[in-house]
Amino acid sequence: MRSAVALAGLAIGFAAPTVAQQREAIDPKTYQQIREFCTKFDETFNTNNAAAIAALYAEDGIHVTGNGTFHGRQAIEKDYVKHAFGTYHAHDYYTSISRVTNPGNEVHLFGTWSCAFKDDAFTKHIEGHYLWILIRDGDNWKIRKDDSHEVSRPW
Repeated sequence: MRSAVALAGLAIGFAAPTVAQQREAIDPKTYQQIREFCTKFDETFNTNNAAAIAALYAEDGIHVTGNGTFHGRQAIEKDYVKHAFGTYHAHDYYTSISRVTNPGNEVHLFGTWSCAFKDDAFTKHIEGHYLWILIRDGDNWKIRKDDSHEVSRPW
C-alpha cells in the first residue's frame, strides 16, 4: 500500500511540471517569428545603425545596461551611439535563445549574447545573458524591455 501511495505521489510530482510546461508552450510559428526578430536584431546591431536598433524597441521601451537604464527610443538610440558603437566599437553581435515563456502578445525571452569590441590594438570578446520582454506590434515584435548582463570579461 505504501508503495502505491509513493508511486502515485511521484507520478503527480512529475505530471505537474509537464502540465506547467504545456501551458507555457509556444507555437512554432510564433517561435519562428521571434527567432527571425533576434536575427534581425543581430544583423541591425552589426551595421552599427543606432536609429535602426532603437526602432526595434517599443516607443516606451527600456534598455538596461551596465552604463545605466535608458527609457524611450531616443534615449536608447543615444546610448547605442555613445557606448556600443562609439566607445566600444562593437561588432559580431549574436544572440542565442534559451527559453521563451508567456506565449501570447507579450513574451519573455531568455538567452545568451556574445560580442566583440575593438580597442586601439586589440579585439576583445565578451558574452552574457539577456532577458527581453517582447510585445506584439501588429505583425511585428518590439522590445518593451531588455536587460543584459555580461558574464565574462577576459581582458
